[in-house]
Amino acid sequence: MTVGTVKEIKKHEYRVGLTPQCVKSYVQHGHRVLVEKGAGEGAGFDDEEYAREGAVLIDTALEVFEKSDMIVKVKEPQRAEYEMLREDQILYTYLHLAADKPQTEGLLKSGAKCVAYETMEKEDGTLPCLKPMSEIAGRLSIQEGAKFLEKPFGGRGVLLGGVPGVARGKVAILGGGVVGTNAAQIAMGMGAEVTILDINSARLEYLDHLYMGRLNTLYSTPANIEKVARESDLIIGAVLIPGARAPHLLKKEHLKMMKKGSVVVDVAIDQGGCFETSRATTHDDPVFTVEDVVHYCVANMPGAVSRTSTLALTSTTLKPGLLLADKGVEQACRESILIRRGLNIYKGNCTFPDVAEAFGLPYTPVEEVI
Repeated sequence: MTVGTVKEIKKHEYRVGLTPQCVKSYVQHGHRVLVEKGAGEGAGFDDEEYAREGAVLIDTALEVFEKSDMIVKVKEPQRAEYEMLREDQILYTYLHLAADKPQTEGLLKSGAKCVAYETMEKEDGTLPCLKPMSEIAGRLSIQEGAKFLEKPFGGRGVLLGGVPGVARGKVAILGGGVVGTNAAQIAMGMGAEVTILDINSARLEYLDHLYMGRLNTLYSTPANIEKVARESDLIIGAVLIPGARAPHLLKKEHLKMMKKGSVVVDVAIDQGGCFETSRATTHDDPVFTVEDVVHYCVANMPGAVSRTSTLALTSTTLKPGLLLADKGVEQACRESILIRRGLNIYKGNCTFPDVAEAFGLPYTPVEEVI
């Protein structure tokens, strides 16, 4: 099979779908690998490194798409990219379709076979290809939130860790999963007073034991969300329903209760956001203000630490990617529940129920198309 990767064209996206070491693995499996020139520069990988591992360097993304049986990316394809896809071609990347109707329609029209990193789920419910980016985004959420709490950036002028004799900043995290746990770890490391809210009492019990009472845990109810809205300097949105649009937990009415200059960071923005007032932003224009509350809603947060996140991502996407290239989508789905649950679009059919529900599309179970 011919496997290709291209330079990401989403604004301020510096990650790359394949590292030179990934190229080496695909070549060892007997595949031909095409890499658009300059694709890895943003993550610190130059063309010579790819060539040394056996990649064929290609001048344009269009040529990579035209000559490849399988495209490996990081971010969801932009319009110019999904219009280059063809019938039976494999697309292997993050998709986040439930919050993106134009892309969904474009992929259905293309006839391609599209496997989404974010819905590749193991039998135990874990999401191995989403986890590393969730870890990074959770940690970055506190780093960015702390920065925008500074007065020159529009915040309240609060130092999360405080100083002796001055109260610490208060951080509330909506969601106790991978993002929320990593956010809590960094916030506590900075010395903040941290509260996590979740609907899963077992998860709250686990976090309470893990951190031995160093953080506050609250069951996620409207009353408790209102409580932390009134008290917090920084709120992190860390809610995930795999493949589905995120629920709006923080409403516009809550903003009026919040302190002027407080900050909210919506890590769920790729899935539509878990704050009612969220809209996607970019690294060069990351924030906006509603009701005197600073909103940080960058849709590709890990792209800011592109080398770390590329290495973390490809360490988990490589093995399933090799299976796709070795066996093809159909046989890979039969052999791997991970890939079967990752298949969102197949030759004009929507094969992921939450995406179909989001847009009122017919749903076709994977088992019926493979």
